[in-house]
Amino acid sequence: MKIDTTDARDFIDESAIWSTIERTENPDPSLVRETLAKARERKGLTQFDTAVLLQNKDLELDEEIFSTAREVKKGIYGNRLVLFAPLYVTNECMNRCAYCGFKADNSDLDRRTLTDEELSSEVRVLEDLGQKRLLLVYGEHPTLDAKWIAHTMQVVYDTVSEKSGEIRRVNVNCAPLDVDGYRALKDTGIGTYQCFQETYHRKTYEKVHLSGRKTNYLWRLNSLHRAQKAGIDDVAMGALFGLYDYRFDMLGLLQHAEELEKMFGVGPHTISFPRLEPALGSEMSYNPPYPISLHDFKKVVAILRLAVPYTGLILTTRENAEFRSELIKVGVSQISAGSRTYPGAYTDPEYDRPDVQQFCVGDSRSLDEVIRDVVQQGYLPSWCTACYRLGRTGEHFMELAKKGFIQTYCHPNALMTFNEYLNDYASPETREAGRILLENEVAGMADEKRRDLVSERIKRIDSGERDLYF
Repeated sequence: MKIDTTDARDFIDESAIWSTIERTENPDPSLVRETLAKARERKGLTQFDTAVLLQNKDLELDEEIFSTAREVKKGIYGNRLVLFAPLYVTNECMNRCAYCGFKADNSDLDRRTLTDEELSSEVRVLEDLGQKRLLLVYGEHPTLDAKWIAHTMQVVYDTVSEKSGEIRRVNVNCAPLDVDGYRALKDTGIGTYQCFQETYHRKTYEKVHLSGRKTNYLWRLNSLHRAQKAGIDDVAMGALFGLYDYRFDMLGLLQHAEELEKMFGVGPHTISFPRLEPALGSEMSYNPPYPISLHDFKKVVAILRLAVPYTGLILTTRENAEFRSELIKVGVSQISAGSRTYPGAYTDPEYDRPDVQQFCVGDSRSLDEVIRDVVQQGYLPSWCTACYRLGRTGEHFMELAKKGFIQTYCHPNALMTFNEYLNDYASPETREAGRILLENEVAGMADEKRRDLVSERIKRIDSGERDLYF
């Protein structure tokens, strides 16, 4: 694939970011509270507003930031929490990224690309655990092109477990493609396309990407533009915190989101914010250049929720279970669970293998254990894929979300997918806790007509029907 950056633009204004950071240093408490009042309106925040909250040093006001984020999240998403699993298809990679275990010069890494049969085996394991939404993850290698990626997506969709049914949504995290490449993924039924810039600070980007296609900053920066042009209107972005000043990358994310909104009428469907974690063969991953404290990282998540209130915020298993619970409270709306981070991991009984995985996992609990934990905390697990399958994506989804659509449709659909899980996959302990939550959620629905419809469909699921949704 030829890299053509003729039409690529560097829309990240570094001087504007630094100017905003300088102007908001040590903000007055009254300005912080004014900003929080604005955030409660659920219309989002400017970069200046975001920087004000980021740079607050008053711990009592930080607690007000967390409280406001909890309030906004609950008002939009209720107690619904989407779950998915990453599935690594290959760890072969041509790039040398200083922070990554998959880098090309890591001779200690066991390289592997799944065959169709191996990929199907991985999918069946995940289906039998109860997963319905997968994120396929790929290294970048010249022999593994868009046509091959699309083929692996189709293998996943075609793999149906006799016991557990099918995967209903396939999202993709792969290296940037050209427009024709993205069209191939669109034609195969991609859900969301995910590509992280890693850091928006160009000098740092060039410093940590040593060779390979990923050295091309503009090609990667404009990847989501090309995906949109190909018709993929659910795109996802992220930054790898620890590579550079978290304030800069936070504002870089917002500049990127604003650029997509201006160009295509809709910003990112989701944003991710992984922290640099130890990886085989990467000294940098053990000693991040810009480490971020737990408190500041929690602020990043809370402020993202306020800045882009209707954008999904994704939390991986890099963080430990206790801290994940804290981050869910202040803004996270999607989590991976039962994750394994190398090709063939789900069929591997010795899954904790640093010689093949991309990074160390902080939360190694099983999917069932995670579900039981979040249920006991009052969250409703969801595997709903209705919007994607009914064409409620991109700008259309955001318009509906701002009108309270999530509570009207997503919450009932979450109840139905959760009931599927309880019937088909849950352990006795999880099923017992889940039934109580399910009954309370249905009983608490204010709309009597909607409550009756949901109750009727839950009974149909109990009788053996599957994949019901509004």
